[in-house]
Amino acid sequence: MRLGGEPESSNFEDRTGQSGYGFGGGGGNALGCLIPLIMSRFGLGGVVILVIGYFILSSLGGLGGGGGILPGGGTQQTAPSGQSTLDPNVRSFLTRVLGSTEQTWGEIFAKSNAQYSPTTMVAYSNSSSSGCGAAQAAMGPFYCPTDKKIYIDPQFFNELSQRFGAPGDFAMAYVIAHEVGHHVQDLQGGLDEAHNAQVRASEAEGNAIQVRVELQADCYAGVWAANARDERGSIMEAGDIEEGMRAAEAIGDDTLQRQTQGRVVPESFTHGTSAQRMAALRTGYQSGDPAACKI
Repeated sequence: MRLGGEPESSNFEDRTGQSGYGFGGGGGNALGCLIPLIMSRFGLGGVVILVIGYFILSSLGGLGGGGGILPGGGTQQTAPSGQSTLDPNVRSFLTRVLGSTEQTWGEIFAKSNAQYSPTTMVAYSNSSSSGCGAAQAAMGPFYCPTDKKIYIDPQFFNELSQRFGAPGDFAMAYVIAHEVGHHVQDLQGGLDEAHNAQVRASEAEGNAIQVRVELQADCYAGVWAANARDERGSIMEAGDIEEGMRAAEAIGDDTLQRQTQGRVVPESFTHGTSAQRMAALRTGYQSGDPAACKI
């Protein structure tokens, strides 16, 4: 990816280095707030299972812990308690990708005579609080519609690269763009519609609804990539979309289930198969049109 021509987003909170927060720190009862989350985590985590009514909110993977090399040339730093540990290169990458999504979706919304309201990204280390309850690294990146913020522990990118074999700047950008896709769904009323449908659904039916929500967010990530530009043209470079495809393949429900439990249980899928996730990303990228992402 060729970043640098776009402004860094100001809608960014750096909570790295701060001590963790408990459930509900971001507003109200944690379980009550988690219900409208609609399983918007990216799909990696330490086999974290949260059962809430009909909803089984699961994230598969695990971020591990400690330090390590972060993509983009930085390392996870240590600092006195309360001070940021976010590498400046990583911060620049996060805010520039977020800024690109703001510019791109702003232009897309404007074509329909609508105004795009940006999300805010929160970078934290190990744990923090959100409007949907506790944010923990094992959850993976997620979007909380209650406070309309994206939460991410940057160490996640190490896991994506090293454990799941999906390195590269666009693989990282795809993660961010997927969560921004959930914000777009939220602005359009799609998350509320999905939540209302899940209330009336069985567990298996609720999971199927969630899969469609996640695949649309993948498709929206592709739409962003297709339309992201600066004064020199497209920010995409040769090999970028292939990086995204490797990431989409690595985090499909079927692939993760084979790796973690040795068998595949289709009725428990919440994000879609590897093939479905790759196809959704490809559809968004090849069409460049949000209308192609309808669910």
